Amino acid sequence: MKRRAFMASGAATALAAPGIASAATTTLKFIPQADVASLDPVWTTADITRNYSLAVYDTLYGNDANFIPQPQMAAGHTLSSDKRTWTITLRDGLKFHDNTPVTAADCAASLKRWVQVDSFGITVGSYVDSFSAPNDKTLVIKLKKPFAMIPNALAFYSSCIMPAHQVPANPHDQIKGTVGSGPFVFNAAERVAGVKIVFDKFTGYVPRTSGTPSFMAGPKVAHFDRVEWTVIPDSATKAAALESGEQDWWENPDIDLIPSLQHTGKIKTRVTDVTGEIGCLRFNWLYPPFDKPEIRRLVLKAINQTEVMAAVAGSDPSVVKTDVGVFVPGTPMASTTGVAVTHGVKDPASLKPELEKAGYKGEKITVLVATNFPVINSEGLVCVDVLKKMGFNVDLASLDWGTVVQRRAVMKPPAEGGWNIFFTFLGGIGNIMPIANVALQGNGKNAWFGWPTMPAMQKLMTAWLDAPSLAAQQKICEQMQQVFWQEVPYVPLGMYQQPTAYRTYLKDIRMGFPQMYGVRRV
Repeated sequence: MKRRAFMASGAATALAAPGIASAATTTLKFIPQADVASLDPVWTTADITRNYSLAVYDTLYGNDANFIPQPQMAAGHTLSSDKRTWTITLRDGLKFHDNTPVTAADCAASLKRWVQVDSFGITVGSYVDSFSAPNDKTLVIKLKKPFAMIPNALAFYSSCIMPAHQVPANPHDQIKGTVGSGPFVFNAAERVAGVKIVFDKFTGYVPRTSGTPSFMAGPKVAHFDRVEWTVIPDSATKAAALESGEQDWWENPDIDLIPSLQHTGKIKTRVTDVTGEIGCLRFNWLYPPFDKPEIRRLVLKAINQTEVMAAVAGSDPSVVKTDVGVFVPGTPMASTTGVAVTHGVKDPASLKPELEKAGYKGEKITVLVATNFPVINSEGLVCVDVLKKMGFNVDLASLDWGTVVQRRAVMKPPAEGGWNIFFTFLGGIGNIMPIANVALQGNGKNAWFGWPTMPAMQKLMTAWLDAPSLAAQQKICEQMQQVFWQEVPYVPLGMYQQPTAYRTYLKDIRMGFPQMYGVRRV
């Protein structure tokens, strides 16, 4: 069946909906990495939800391409002489998609939830005494002790602002609304699960009048009236749609397809996210056998990063890095401390006696692998083979990525719908800064999925935040990596830099994560 015919049948309900765009409407057609399983950027760390949130929501500050926070919804701030009170003034013209004004009370309610739910936010919340709104334009953050990184925290995408009435009473519940204040409105009427996500330009959005467009900072100008995300499971079909001009932009083309895309002369490929993607085998610490650090360390000992990355991006080794620890090699916080464990010839089968000695009793381990996400599927299958050779009794759950996102949040035992291992890629600011690395947090059931308890890591995290200099921060990150190799909250599987691909008539695609504003057609 031809792609257009498939879309006509698969999205019949959405196409019949009233208010469909006319032929004169300018539309950006985008192929995302996967469908959006959750519309709550505080509840999940899934990159696809992050990308969705960048269109729909806005933040008080925004990181520029150098990861320096700039005022975004904020006009600016003042800091008290004791450095414990931040007073942030909202800029003029802020409105939610229901055309009600954004108030400081909405900001306070959004941030109160963020510091209770988000892994990064919880760390920030340990410094916060209160959020208050003395008037509609003024947000006051009182701290227990000085914390210079408040703008950095409020530039993180998940610290997005939503109406106070949309914030759930139980902060850990997912939001039910989709009202933001960003450049685009989520079009719920045309949403077709597994097929299409639609955004309409928010005509009430007022971009900043100052600043330079850079990553998530500066004026966010929407040049398209409508943005359509089309979910296409098959890579060859995605490539054909981009090559024919049916689609304008493919977020994450398969590495082995890039040469053929470039050969057309009508498609440009480039790496826009310099933070890269670090493969991650994530353990569940709550249940055997991975509640035992000795067993986690044996899995680490068995994994060959080169083999994993060959499966993920073997056709273009120039985008691959191995010998990867916690942070991206070459960035300020990266360290070679303990990385030797990733070196050398790996012989998983020889580890069977050590595995038994460490306490593994042959119990079934439930491993979640997303089959519709090629790079995750590739890393997962390589590692599943290693686990079997080690002697693990593997129960492989081959699922779509949306189901993995939902299931990895389940704390129940594996036999009751939980899990032992899942695979993902860690990207973004967390790859270069510990406070934003959700997989590095060790605060038990308040930590990211897997729920590791690592008091030593939490102590170092606080020390890093309070460090007086870059040199001091780097020293602490070396210590973090030492703890990491001992505790093994996850196994780093190597790193690659994912190019994006788009038709050459698109201009001004921003560096960083996919952002629908700024980009224009010429």
